[in-house]
Amino acid sequence: MFLTIHPDNPQERNINTVTDCLLSGGVIIYPTDTIYGLGCDIFQHKAVERICRIKQIDPAKAQLSFVCYDLSDLSMYTKSISTPLYRLLKNLLPGPYTFILPANKEVPKILKSRKNSIGLRIPDNLIARTIVQRLGHPVLSTSLPGERVEDYTDPEIIYEQFKNQVDIVVDGGPGHTIPSTIIDYTSGEPVLVRKGAGEWLEEA
Repeated sequence: MFLTIHPDNPQERNINTVTDCLLSGGVIIYPTDTIYGLGCDIFQHKAVERICRIKQIDPAKAQLSFVCYDLSDLSMYTKSISTPLYRLLKNLLPGPYTFILPANKEVPKILKSRKNSIGLRIPDNLIARTIVQRLGHPVLSTSLPGERVEDYTDPEIIYEQFKNQVDIVVDGGPGHTIPSTIIDYTSGEPVLVRKGAGEWLEEA
């Protein structure tokens, strides 16, 4: 299904269609504040495996991330957040950043890395966050496979490529071309893993 959702005023009926799909184990492609991503309900084990097959990755080896609605939501899936980390998260989120943090027992086992960590995002995108809010828990977030910019920025081209592999492609307008900036905070200090759309100074 190709489903258009207004980026500034997401239609409730269409958001419900997406969340019903996710709750039944469906896989979607949806917009974020960076590039379009593959997503599913993080508690739907078979859907996570489907996404890993689409990306041709081993879930046990992949560093998978998911999208939270806000900082309160994010804090439910990581171990205690220190004051310096909280200040950093509050300053940068919502925004084009993925934070790698220690995973707690609420994170499904299939999503934990070998280091027992998880990538967490709060994108500055109303469609993504509204889906998560309506669903009641996070949505998996991983980039689309593709070599050309159009492969992960143009919803219609994305639909033609993936319509037989996913259940819904959400059209939220043109995507951006640069992925999120990844910050590893598992050591208690921020370490830049990938420079992406989010601005970052090493001394930040």
